[in-house]
Amino acid sequence: MDFLREAFKGSNRFILRLALIAALGGFLFGYDTGVISGALLYIEPDFKPSSFEAQAFVGALLVGAVIGAVISGWAADAISRRRTTIVAGAIYVVGALGSAAAQSSWDLIWARFVLGIAVGAASFVGPMYISELAPKKIRGGVTSFNQLMVVSGIFLSYIVNWAFGGATGNWRWMLGLAAIPGAALTIGMYFQPFSPRWLVGQGRDDEAREVLGRARESDEEVEEELKEIEEEASSKGSLRDLLAPGVRAMVVIGVVMAIVQQLIGVNTVIYYAPTILKSTGLSTSSAITQALSVGITNVIFTIVAILILDKVGRRPLLIFGTIGCVVALTALGIFFASSTLKQDAPGVALICLIVYIASFAVGLGPVFWLMISEIFPLKVRSAAMAVSTVANWAANFLVATFFLTLTGAISVEGTFWLYAGFGVAAIIFFALRLPETKNRSLEEISDEVTDEAVAR
Repeated sequence: MDFLREAFKGSNRFILRLALIAALGGFLFGYDTGVISGALLYIEPDFKPSSFEAQAFVGALLVGAVIGAVISGWAADAISRRRTTIVAGAIYVVGALGSAAAQSSWDLIWARFVLGIAVGAASFVGPMYISELAPKKIRGGVTSFNQLMVVSGIFLSYIVNWAFGGATGNWRWMLGLAAIPGAALTIGMYFQPFSPRWLVGQGRDDEAREVLGRARESDEEVEEELKEIEEEASSKGSLRDLLAPGVRAMVVIGVVMAIVQQLIGVNTVIYYAPTILKSTGLSTSSAITQALSVGITNVIFTIVAILILDKVGRRPLLIFGTIGCVVALTALGIFFASSTLKQDAPGVALICLIVYIASFAVGLGPVFWLMISEIFPLKVRSAAMAVSTVANWAANFLVATFFLTLTGAISVEGTFWLYAGFGVAAIIFFALRLPETKNRSLEEISDEVTDEAVAR
């Protein structure tokens, strides 16, 4: 595979090590969004939460993530991408241990809010940091390590839920184990370099040249890229610049991708996969066991995306992956609308979930986080990525918090068909407005997208 040949060539091995450490932020994101789906089943006998408190166990993390994304938009420029990630990892450790030690529903809600701040910051800064260091030939695959870590965290959380299931007190282990990767992120990032683009913005060009020298194959490549960065960093950005014609068009693309990634219902599948499977007639233990196959599929197809992103391109994967999600959601709606299918072929629900998660894993899953780290000009990159990330977490909160309410209002099948409708609208938008970014420097991408937007 082209990605594997390039990734293990010379200085790219340095990028691989760096990306794997920075992407631990994605692992934290995945683990905590996945682990609560199983832990909820065992927390209830201990705390006997109200319906509001039970929803708040999920929602508190998402509200914290919105705040974390806002704060990190400032912090990534003020104290660097690297230091922001270190702080996020430390906060995560505190939140994980606080969750495990909770003595009441509200203790747990506040601990998960703290976790959310760390998750929101890490989910935003990780892809930015990796993309700013990765060479353009492998940037798509390497930056998508973050998404691989997200789905690996989700999968591990399913395994932990399965392994510790059966005793009510074991939910504390499910939540507390998250402190380990949080500590690994903090310690690992301490030994990583600053982003060369942040260094140039601070006037530390010699340090930026040294970092690029470790990450690029030749001196000529280093000097050419450093010149591009210096030219783009020469003007300081402000929030007002987000409304400039070219930048505004890119922000619209980023926000639409952020919202659509949630409106097609992916996190309802992650949060409520055992609940969805249990509604087909399975026992609790069988539903949790079958949910493992959803996690395995997510990991496998994210690896597929990493291997082909820099060859096939972002745009085709996003469009065809979203088409697959629409087909699976439509079929899932038909399944729940048919009493015959539910009785005679309950395995159809699991097949639909697997097709759905496979399609998401090669499309909207990795491509959204990759493209928002690529399309924005350096002077507004932190602010614009923060806006997109806040939109993503806010949509995540609304969809996940009101999923059960929505199914009660318009039925389970109606909810899946609604998600499919959002997917159709997204496909049309992507076909008309989405740029291709493969094999181009970050500065080339922002110049081209800006020119196209102004031309419109």
